[in-house]
Amino acid sequence: MAYELTLTPKDRQRGDVNFDSEEIWQMRVDLAAVFRMSAHYGFNEGVDNHYSALLPGRDDLFLINPYGYSFSELTASSLLICDFDGNVLSGRGKPEASAFWIHARVHKMKPNIRVLLHSHMPNATALCALDRDPFDWSIQSSLRFYGIVAVDKEYNGLALDVSEGDRIARSLGNAKVVFMRNHGVSVGASTIAEAWDDLYYVERAAEVQVKAWSTGAKMAPVSHDIAASVARGERDSHPASARLHLESVKRFLNHAAPGYAS
Repeated sequence: MAYELTLTPKDRQRGDVNFDSEEIWQMRVDLAAVFRMSAHYGFNEGVDNHYSALLPGRDDLFLINPYGYSFSELTASSLLICDFDGNVLSGRGKPEASAFWIHARVHKMKPNIRVLLHSHMPNATALCALDRDPFDWSIQSSLRFYGIVAVDKEYNGLALDVSEGDRIARSLGNAKVVFMRNHGVSVGASTIAEAWDDLYYVERAAEVQVKAWSTGAKMAPVSHDIAASVARGERDSHPASARLHLESVKRFLNHAAPGYAS
């Protein structure tokens, strides 16, 4: 269930921001690619999930998807530019209400989180339904998240005011991934590539863990020292490997769905 944002916006001028700059356009293309690939993998749920990215050099303006469109429909030019007061400064339509309240508040409270991806991916969201920590650190693809996962245990229904976004921001702390109990997953990062890479591997790790649990056999978690060592190595190489991952996504889409970049 979702609702279009009905907040009465305050007056806001474009000021000296060039929304047609090459840098902003490239960000649009990259974020559109992430939307399309998320649809390809089945990470979205109807028209209700949402991703955002702060504009280059700005801590108060962000790209976000318009409400009412599947991830598979989104293009670079269809994304909205919004401010923290609910103004749509570029684009047609409005964001979904909970999308605005989550993303605007997280970006405002934690401007180091330049990109925030919120998804109801099936396997990761399944872990959100459990009264336990999401990962048991038995699978290599989960170890990259060792020490950077948080759990928000205070589900209060739909996010239709500042309280939900503020709580999510507090839950993130120094984490990169927050499992929102009874809800879904949010991934924060400094770049679109890194956020996408983490989102992808959160769902892959969750999928393998759920399948392992289904066997009924005893899990085999690794030691703290090994988990921490793997996590350090993964994070050190993450910016470069994430860029390569996103570039591979765009090459795939350039053949399979080139309209994403329009």
